[in-house]
Amino acid sequence: MNKLDEQYRGTLAELLYNGKEKGDRTGTGTLSKFGMQIRHRMSDGFPLLTTKKMAVKTIVTELKWFLRGDTNIKYLHDNNCKIWDGDYKKSGRTDGELGPIYGKQWRNWNGNDQIANLITELKTNPNSRRLMVSAWNIDELDQMTLPPCHYGFQCYVADGELSLMWNQRSVDTFLGLPFNIASYGLLLMLLCEETGYKPGDLIGNLGDTHLYSDHLEQAKEQISRDEFDLPTIKLSNVDILNGEFDYELNNYKFHPSIKAPLSN
Repeated sequence: MNKLDEQYRGTLAELLYNGKEKGDRTGTGTLSKFGMQIRHRMSDGFPLLTTKKMAVKTIVTELKWFLRGDTNIKYLHDNNCKIWDGDYKKSGRTDGELGPIYGKQWRNWNGNDQIANLITELKTNPNSRRLMVSAWNIDELDQMTLPPCHYGFQCYVADGELSLMWNQRSVDTFLGLPFNIASYGLLLMLLCEETGYKPGDLIGNLGDTHLYSDHLEQAKEQISRDEFDLPTIKLSNVDILNGEFDYELNNYKFHPSIKAPLSN
């Protein structure tokens, strides 16, 4: 059974029917709930939603961009990834830079390479309770085009398995959350490739979890759809510290994509 799509549709329904009306910085308006969670057992399949078609290459490109420590939009445009275009245009910048966002913090927080340090600790000190990476650098938030929505993650090793839990302050449930789930699932698998552990649990702790007011009909459409079995993914040529890897997605069955406007 595909429990991931089932959980996700349940989250959409909870927001639709029990969410609180709240304003937001974009002026769109939301139905919101605070403190939700997604849990997925990686052995059940790769966590890519099947109740709508997901843009896998876009997810992969953004994660590679983060892992490279890159913050310039050129790499995204060179790979036909446009998900940061709205925030970039809103910033008024013309130099291609988005400020010291995820990649900068992951790979160079005041000279500290958090991803390299994490991999070393996973290999040498797997029982540590400090296997963490943060993007919430309060000294640089005002320089970022958009402060981190998914602001940190923690790893956990037990019985030869590596689990990952990410924390997210702001959750665009219809457009953003499906990307976040797949991206952190992919990051977990990449870390396993580097360290030799098996993928365990993927957990998302969700703060202000919301549906924008112009996503309500789209959410109802997705809730009405039955899920397919989850796909699998095979990774190769993994060089996580250079943001390079190849992938092969297998047995991905999906419903058609559902268009919705992005609020910036």
